[in-house]
Amino acid sequence: MNYQNIILETEGKTAIICINRPESLNALNAQTIKELSEAFGNLNADKDIRVIILTGSGEKSFVAGADIKEFSDYGTAAAEDLSRKGQEILFDKIENLHKPVIAAVNGFALGGGLELAMACHIRYASENAKLGLPEVTLGLIPGYGGTQRLPKLVGKGLANEMIFSAKMISAQRAKEIGLVNDVFAAEELLTKTKELATTISRNSPMAVAKAIEAVNQSDTGSGFETEIKSFGELFEMEDKKEGVAAFLEKRKPSF
Repeated sequence: MNYQNIILETEGKTAIICINRPESLNALNAQTIKELSEAFGNLNADKDIRVIILTGSGEKSFVAGADIKEFSDYGTAAAEDLSRKGQEILFDKIENLHKPVIAAVNGFALGGGLELAMACHIRYASENAKLGLPEVTLGLIPGYGGTQRLPKLVGKGLANEMIFSAKMISAQRAKEIGLVNDVFAAEELLTKTKELATTISRNSPMAVAKAIEAVNQSDTGSGFETEIKSFGELFEMEDKKEGVAAFLEKRKPSF
């Protein structure tokens, strides 16, 4: 499939999606959100792909935010529709994908860009990355899940500080508070992200998919029940049989 605003490549069992709007620091517009949604949907159905990496083109920006020009004159109804549809077709889709999505944050991750990274399951960042939710400086609040996902990652107090102050934080500070998993030199970021993707891809895709579902339910009342049911269901699947057989036979499993 041909895309205007993203580049899609595959390396073995890993897919790499690169948001390619360098002239606007990879800002999210409606077309980009649509293309990302289609790409993630297709990759989720592709049995040859085990892990997806999401990054931005260039050296300055992962995603610098939403494209404000597109919605500057919206009223209440249109703005609510923008937020709801964006979350449904992209941000929630990523979070609930059956395959792990790793954000390689290679520069600015602001507003919708940080919200996009937070929807991913794992976040690696370059040393030059800057992260923040500046929406209140525009008289707005985050509209793509930022007020909900940030407190789960860093705690309510730190989330309030970041959202209310609109200040950017460094990649190292983001690691300290649990917003990103690790930080690397810019030239090493994608290599390290690919290494993690390769490690994950060696594991049971069925088990990883069930793990994503269970972890996503960890802050709800049904988390333990989801884990119990998923644990039981996996016992009837081929991956479990192969994994246990490989362990007993002292060999590496072939999933």
